[in-house]
Amino acid sequence: LTTTPDDLKELQKEIKKYRLDQDESVNKQDFEAAAAVRDRVKKLQDKLATKEAAWRDKLGETVPEVGEEDIAQIVAAWTGVPVSRLVEEETSRLLRMEEEIHKRMVGQDEAIVTVSQAVRRARAGLKNPRRPIGSFIFLGPTGIGKTELARALAEYLFDSEDALIKLDMSEFMERHTTARLVGSPPGYVGYDEGGQLTEAVRRRPYSVILFDEIEKAHPEVFNMLLQILEDGRLSDAKGKIVNFANTVIIMTSNLGIRDVNQAATSLGFQPAVVDEAEEVERRHKNTKEKIDEELKRMFRPEFLNRVDAVVVFKSLTTEQIRQIVDLQMVRLGKHLAEQQITIEVTDAAKDLLAKEGYDRIYGARPLRRVITSRIEDQLSEHLLRGKIARGDTVLIDVEGEDGLKFTPTKHKQKEPAAAAPAKP
Repeated sequence: LTTTPDDLKELQKEIKKYRLDQDESVNKQDFEAAAAVRDRVKKLQDKLATKEAAWRDKLGETVPEVGEEDIAQIVAAWTGVPVSRLVEEETSRLLRMEEEIHKRMVGQDEAIVTVSQAVRRARAGLKNPRRPIGSFIFLGPTGIGKTELARALAEYLFDSEDALIKLDMSEFMERHTTARLVGSPPGYVGYDEGGQLTEAVRRRPYSVILFDEIEKAHPEVFNMLLQILEDGRLSDAKGKIVNFANTVIIMTSNLGIRDVNQAATSLGFQPAVVDEAEEVERRHKNTKEKIDEELKRMFRPEFLNRVDAVVVFKSLTTEQIRQIVDLQMVRLGKHLAEQQITIEVTDAAKDLLAKEGYDRIYGARPLRRVITSRIEDQLSEHLLRGKIARGDTVLIDVEGEDGLKFTPTKHKQKEPAAAAPAKP
């Protein structure tokens, strides 16, 4: 944490140089010159000792302290273990898990609670420590938060969304493609590159692994998953064992999606004779049984028995879509704050975005595109044209039936002081 001062380094170099000269004089049998150099070295050594003593005394007054956070940063860099897991008591983090995940996810209380409880069981030592932290199957239609929950887990448990390893199982439908997960056999192209799964986990042992659309995977993939879920390890093509004990395994599927879509009503901002939340709950219970039947038909019992929990996600309600809009506006506001620009979105504008961004089949997935086209594109154009500048506050409101208007409140800049009249 401290370095030797430059003047001391120069003295050390000078002493070293004179000693070389002294040795050279001795070799030439010029003993008179060697004695003179010896005396010079002695004086420099005394000077160096005095300066070193003064420096050490001064250093003792301000001894640098190495704190827990400093050590955590170093260990994290060496091992890949997230800093938060080293600094903060893990028990306190796990007890706040649902609360923290809900800060970025709307709805899906049952799914979040189920996942949190499974993670806490594992960390409390109530399951085989060799196995992954947790293993889950997420079921439900697209656009309701399955992948988002995986991202939230990666960020919360391992400090970054980069800890999410996502594998699209539609790329592993054929038997020969499954070898890419553990690496190509010897003699084949790509043997030295390692497997997409094994190499990713070896580089980042603390991670969330997402097997997207697992029902499309070749049966050989399930054999690999059986080994991971049971033993917590997998051998790659080179015979090296990869440890999965510090990973969370998530598999997503759209099994039973037809039943869900047929049972669902066009909830998106349509008048209803019953409470929308109760209707969603009722249909969720009915379709859950159908999805469970489809699950048992599709997957082998020995595979399902090794999974910690099967979670069926609920359809989103009108109010939840509106809450997602609020979250997206907060995120956009943070980006604009870097340019010292503030946005204020009226309730009417949020309702319009929520209505356009919700689809009965695709859930909230279109919402991101709607916000990009209706808000971000317009803001960027206004910025480039100079209609919005640093320090402005932009009010976004509805205009007409389905239009949006952007009204900036200009930042008042101080007028420069009048120049003093020139002296004649």
